[in-house]
Amino acid sequence: MIDSHSHIYSAEFDADRDQVVRRAREAGVTHVILPNENLASLERLAAMHERWPGYVSMTIGLHPEEIGPDYEHELEAMHRKLLAAAACRYVAVGEIGIDLYWDASRRDEQMQALDTQLHWCKEAGIPFIMHCRKGLDECLAVLDNFGEPLPRGVFHSFTGTAAQVEAVRRRGDFYFGVNGIVTFKKSDVPALLPVIGLERILLETDSPYLAPVPKRGTRNESCNIPLVAACVARHLGVSVDEVERATDAGVRDLFFNRREVPHYAGGHDD
Repeated sequence: MIDSHSHIYSAEFDADRDQVVRRAREAGVTHVILPNENLASLERLAAMHERWPGYVSMTIGLHPEEIGPDYEHELEAMHRKLLAAAACRYVAVGEIGIDLYWDASRRDEQMQALDTQLHWCKEAGIPFIMHCRKGLDECLAVLDNFGEPLPRGVFHSFTGTAAQVEAVRRRGDFYFGVNGIVTFKKSDVPALLPVIGLERILLETDSPYLAPVPKRGTRNESCNIPLVAACVARHLGVSVDEVERATDAGVRDLFFNRREVPHYAGGHDD
């Protein structure tokens, strides 16, 4: 089972990161994709990638909430790193997108940054991880102005409507990230699952955020991904094994061009 979106490289895990990875592996999590946030966090991703080669994969991109006055220089520095990276060092551009939940004052800058980073996808031949909290219409507008062919990608932590699922589908070959929100009592995500379809769902935790029930309110970890899978299985009327097979296949398709996902061979202290 693969966690397609987890920030276990962040400071919230500095005290027990080895144990966090161990718990994930014991829970049957075979791989974790680490979505980047800013230029500084790339160092944290690289450290995890070196410590657990084959177990984690890195992405590169500027999170919309990190768009500040100097964002263009930060993008330039990231772009240089992407161009200099060895083949397949980064499996996606992300997480990128639009977030207008708390502050809409940098809407135009977020849209420009998104467009810039979508061109990285085309340049490097890798997909995107799209963050679109209160900003889906803006994300789609940027995609509409991008031109053909659009890069592939996943709409992370998707909580839109059935109509918005169809709006995304009309524009390209995209996946939808489903996380602990699907387990929440008042969540609308369960009703979206049949609309999305199992073959277009990617499981994610978004750790340390959005811990699934019954762990809601605690620090989330990648080891909780089976709780998300079980909830998806229950609502779609399929087995957890079917969910695992389909969602792992989606990760292989999107991030690894249908090749086998890397696996951790172990280390000196395993």
